[in-house]
Amino acid sequence: MTTVLTPRQRQALKGQAHALEPVVTVGHAGLTPGVVREIDGALAVHELIKVRVGGDDRAARAALLDDICAQTGALAVGSVGKILILWRERPADD
Repeated sequence: MTTVLTPRQRQALKGQAHALEPVVTVGHAGLTPGVVREIDGALAVHELIKVRVGGDDRAARAALLDDICAQTGALAVGSVGKILILWRERPADD
């Protein structure tokens, strides 16, 4: 599994994510176990997802992105405003 995205990979994934809508919303309760399960499930199905985050604090959103990545094994593709873009490679089916 890839642990770091190259700039070229990141750019390609951002282009793919452009047309996507957020599939999970993190509300005022924050990153609850239920939200983590939803993100994990969405990544298992789609590989590339967008997550909408409430709140206006940029530092808190950055910390939340790091926390999501740590708990789900996803890689941060980027963020635009309150939208986080996450990617996790599907395991190969043998």
